[in-house]
Amino acid sequence: MKRAVSAALAGLLLTLGGWQIAEASYIHVKAFVAQELIASSWQQARDGGVARRPWPWADMRAVARLTVPALHVDLFILDNASPRALAFGPAHVSGTAAPGSAGNVVMVAHRDTHFAFLRSLRADDEIGVETSRGAARYRVREVSVVDKSETRVLDADSAQLTLITCYPFNAIRPGTSLRYVVIADLVT
Repeated sequence: MKRAVSAALAGLLLTLGGWQIAEASYIHVKAFVAQELIASSWQQARDGGVARRPWPWADMRAVARLTVPALHVDLFILDNASPRALAFGPAHVSGTAAPGSAGNVVMVAHRDTHFAFLRSLRADDEIGVETSRGAARYRVREVSVVDKSETRVLDADSAQLTLITCYPFNAIRPGTSLRYVVIADLVT
């Protein structure tokens, strides 16, 4: 009897542990697979086709490709910064300059998936942004941590790229009040 209870308890604990691992892995797997599907739709749009949705029920489209050669980063930027879209990739913030145009181009993503690499960016690192109209290069000027209520990072009129994610990177709870901000100037 005691052996049966121990075996049942061990089985329950293994099941719960497996469930927790699967739950934690889900967002990372979803983020990876989504970027592959988005890459396919991006390639079609870049080659002169119509920008299509990456999957039939998607409510977003890829508008740019972001690369950081020094860190081997290659991501596709979505046109919609809704919480739903951010589960699949980084997104352009509406109301800021469109990727590939003059002004402050602002992009956001989750700290534990697509923008986890921001912690490794340093001053003078280069970032590439490609759109269907061409490519631009940016050089990192500033890295800072600001309160989420500080909107000055959205308002700049200069030709720059602003990347934003939650901070700290290792926080357990989502929705912290701090933001990690990387500002990069357009290289002419």
